Amino acid sequence: MTRYSLSLPPALKREAEQLAKKQGISLNQFILWSVAEKVGALAQGVDDPDFPGITYRRGASRQPTPILRGTGIRVQTIAIDTEFGMTPGKIADEYDIPEKQVREALAFYEAHRAEIDAAIEAEEALAPK
Repeated sequence: MTRYSLSLPPALKREAEQLAKKQGISLNQFILWSVAEKVGALAQGVDDPDFPGITYRRGASRQPTPILRGTGIRVQTIAIDTEFGMTPGKIADEYDIPEKQVREALAFYEAHRAEIDAAIEAEEALAPK
């Protein structure tokens, strides 16, 4: 991995530290994810402009996966949680994110149901039985 010295304005650094802490990750990991998310979105051009809070990130499988922007939370995770009867408010509390972000993820799921259901099925097929 290459090292890169980064200068951040103090207020931006504090905000990034707070967001990283909220997600239980280091500032370094938060910055890495943020840059990877932005580079991936610009390189792919696959983000749906109707859902600005959702972006795609390539995971270990190298498949683009829709996530809630600024987090590592997959849209499919939110969809699965609702299948288990969790309300948007409960999901928001569970992941410490705004309920508005959960509702956007659910709307994205409805608009991209076939894609996300296929990802859920593929993941379930890999799970040990």
